[in-house]
Amino acid sequence: MANEKQYPMTAEGKRKLEEELVKLETETRKEIVERIKIARDFGDLSENAEYDSAKEEQAFLEGRISTLKSMIRNAVIISEDETDNSVVSLGKTVTFVEIINGKPSTEEESYTIVGSAEADPMEFRISNESPIAKGLLGRAEGEEVVVQTPGGEMKVKILSIK
Repeated sequence: MANEKQYPMTAEGKRKLEEELVKLETETRKEIVERIKIARDFGDLSENAEYDSAKEEQAFLEGRISTLKSMIRNAVIISEDETDNSVVSLGKTVTFVEIINGKPSTEEESYTIVGSAEADPMEFRISNESPIAKGLLGRAEGEEVVVQTPGGEMKVKILSIK
């Protein structure tokens, strides 16, 4: 167990995972057990689609609960309040522009770099394991960085780190 993966995350991210775990263990688990009970009453389980569906959902739920427990147990809390904004690091929000044909784009992009457990690109929170974050981590404001992405190289200039 000493080699379990660590999950860097903010305190808020850990709290959200804990809330999800409580809901899954208390509410969702009971709902699925009830669905299984009702489906059993339909008779022959070998041809009971409702039963099969509920059992599959139960297996998925138990997998998610196990994953959440592991993530919470192996959480490494990152501080979002550190005063050192000189380099891009976990918990920091970095604003950059893409350099296209040697000229900075007018469209700024800002992302907060978080652990994979908290990543949500729709909320502008990217995983430290993503190609963009990997290219930005450890870099300073004003630096131009070449980031390797699945679509090819992308050159960006870091405008600010907060």
